[in-house]
Amino acid sequence: MTKIKETSTNFANKKALSDECPEIYASNTIGGQWALAICCYLIDGKLRFGELRKKLNNITERMLTLQLRRLEKDRIITRKVYAEVPPRVEYELTEIGYKLKPIILEFEKWGIEHKAMMTQKQEVDGLKKS
Repeated sequence: MTKIKETSTNFANKKALSDECPEIYASNTIGGQWALAICCYLIDGKLRFGELRKKLNNITERMLTLQLRRLEKDRIITRKVYAEVPPRVEYELTEIGYKLKPIILEFEKWGIEHKAMMTQKQEVDGLKKS
C-alpha cells in the first residue's frame, strides 16, 4: 500500500476534493476494496482477526492489519483486547461505523442490479455476434 506524496499535485487535488465534497470525503474514508468489505462483515457484529481473515480469504495478514489500523484510526471500528492466554482481539463497528449499514445495503442492492444488467447486456451482445 503506497502513500501519495504530500507534495504531489495528485495529493493536493484529492485533498481539495475531499475538503469541498462530503461524498468524496466519505468515499476516501471507506473506499477501497478491503475497507468496505471489512465493514460489510462487521455489520453483523464483532469478529476476531482470524474470522475476518477467513471471510476475506484473498487478503494477506499484513493488508488486513493495515486496513484494520486505518479503520480504527478513522474511528470506524474499535479494537478490544482481552487479557487472556492466548490473547483474544475483537473488532467491532463504532456508532458512526454502524451508520454505514443502510449505505452498504444500498450498495449491495445497486451492485446486484448493475451486475444483472451487465450480464444481460453481455448475453445480448453475444447473440448479436453469432
